[in-house]
Amino acid sequence: MSATFTAALSSAAEEGLASAEGIQSAAWLLVAVPALSAAILLLAGKRADKWGHYLGAAVPIGLFVYVLALFFSIKGEHGEERVRDLHLFSWIPVYDFNVDVGLLLDPLSITFCLLITGVGSLIHIYSIGYMEHDPGRRRFFAYLNLFIAAMLLLVLGNGYLLLYVGWEGVGLASYLLIAFWYYKPAAATAAKKAFIANRVGDVGLSLAIMLMFLYLGTTSYAGVFAGVGGASTGVLTAIALMLLLGACGKSGQFPLQTWLPDAMEGPTPVSALIHAATMVTAGVYLIARSAPIFDGSEAAQTVVVIVGAITILYGCICGCAQDDLKKVLAYSTVSQIGYMFLAVGLGPAAYAFGILHLLTHGFFKAGMFLGAGSVMHAMNDTIDMRRFGMLRKVMPITFVTFLLGYLAIIGLPPFSGFFSKDKIIEAAFNKGGISGWILGLVALVGAGITAFYMTRALVMTFFGDKRWAKDMHPHESPFTMTVPMIILAFGSVFAGFLLVRGEALVKWLEPSVGPHIEAEHHTISVAVLTALTLIVVAGGIGGAVLAFAQRPVPSSAPVGVSVITTAARKNLYADAFNETVLMRPGQWLTRALVFIDNKGVDGVVNGLGASFGGGSRRLRQLQTGFVRSYALSMLAGAVILLAALLAVRFQ
Repeated sequence: MSATFTAALSSAAEEGLASAEGIQSAAWLLVAVPALSAAILLLAGKRADKWGHYLGAAVPIGLFVYVLALFFSIKGEHGEERVRDLHLFSWIPVYDFNVDVGLLLDPLSITFCLLITGVGSLIHIYSIGYMEHDPGRRRFFAYLNLFIAAMLLLVLGNGYLLLYVGWEGVGLASYLLIAFWYYKPAAATAAKKAFIANRVGDVGLSLAIMLMFLYLGTTSYAGVFAGVGGASTGVLTAIALMLLLGACGKSGQFPLQTWLPDAMEGPTPVSALIHAATMVTAGVYLIARSAPIFDGSEAAQTVVVIVGAITILYGCICGCAQDDLKKVLAYSTVSQIGYMFLAVGLGPAAYAFGILHLLTHGFFKAGMFLGAGSVMHAMNDTIDMRRFGMLRKVMPITFVTFLLGYLAIIGLPPFSGFFSKDKIIEAAFNKGGISGWILGLVALVGAGITAFYMTRALVMTFFGDKRWAKDMHPHESPFTMTVPMIILAFGSVFAGFLLVRGEALVKWLEPSVGPHIEAEHHTISVAVLTALTLIVVAGGIGGAVLAFAQRPVPSSAPVGVSVITTAARKNLYADAFNETVLMRPGQWLTRALVFIDNKGVDGVVNGLGASFGGGSRRLRQLQTGFVRSYALSMLAGAVILLAALLAVRFQ
């Protein structure tokens, strides 16, 4: 009987393995299906206007179901067995160099796929209601699905070259979505700004890939990571810094952060999907995926944490002075991704914490962006918080879901941000030494300022006296918009606890980012640090309540404000700096090169042409056609030759 039972178990295991392999072998559909749907929606034209949005929304929902099946097929394995490299075909076979198109199925890529398709499905459903009256709705869903395809290729590719293809596809889709209302000058300008800033970062990524090929002879993850041990520290540092430049461009980190707030000119679902939950986290994914490279360069890790720390404070300070609700959330995104960069820059002690905050941020920030879109939908596209007030009474669902996202982002227990952000603050302090204290204090101060400006946004939008125009009649959004907001609100409440319980996420990510290394010592005990963080957060909340809930909100931008407030309203002069240091010198250099090209290079070429042309015309005049002239020329030549010979003879 025991033999029969053992045989049955063996047969069941084999069937389960075959089933898992069958599920995983179809992973290429994750990229092909949304790309195909985008092509159908774009090529079908107006014939698809009546049903295009349904097709667009059905695709990510179906993909999410499939990714869940992938997740459970891999979750049953252990350790390295959770990593599957699915070979599709050879892309570039050149002598000993070979680039395969393949998909890497491992905990990190599957985690991102769940986030992209899960949050993407909710935002697609939300967009059905939000874009209901837009004549370009079909085109909008086509661009969304194009973005989904590119983002999935980015996280699923099994090498840096394939990642780069998805990276550029994401940049293209982002440009198209930001400029969706291209007839608005602000939207067109914001799209161009985002495209150019991302190209600067993309140069860094492309140089990193070239360095990998030059020094490691491959661009596949497996090959690059296997060659890290034999590479010099200088090479690893150069590759890591170029990867960081690419990550800064895509994730809106210092010094390439100014494009992200301006990108809010696109439709609000774009802000939620691309600029809160997915695209801007691509930089965090790139660094986490490249963990072996960054672990081999302490200098590169130091630069990563410095970039993260600067960006945390930059986003917080700028967020305090904005009156546009979406821009407040945009600067908040810049700051929160700074926390993620800080975490992944701390190395094996905090890689998983950076991904943890990325996931919780995807829930609460996407929910808050959708809440902002719901407010705009009810207020005739008005987004100035000075024109809101008391909306909680007429938009109760929007208010409650936004409130839950607010409680998560400021880090109050038991909401998700408490579990993720506090882990990063703790890891920063535990780095030790003076650098650990500096990084920890920056993260702690950032938490307090976050509580201040997010409380300001909450109070100005949903509390106080109503300040909207008499012709406005705010109302709750339709269920296609409120249901996704409610689901994301549940994630804002429970995601953090579920992911940290029993170190679930840390253990899950080990095959991708390596084992988590506990700090040798705790600079501050966890209990004391938690209490200190909550006190700082409470101070930020109290300061905002005193400043904005107890006083009337001005109807226009205040005058006579401090130098810091003025600078924050102008994004700390980052645009002015870029314009002065980069743009204008670039324009002058371009004009100088054009002048040199026109007057110098072209002048030399044209001058040579004119000289030969003029000389040939003069030589033609010697060809008269008279025999006596030719005879005289021959005589003159003979005399000259004879004179030269005599001169040589009697020298």
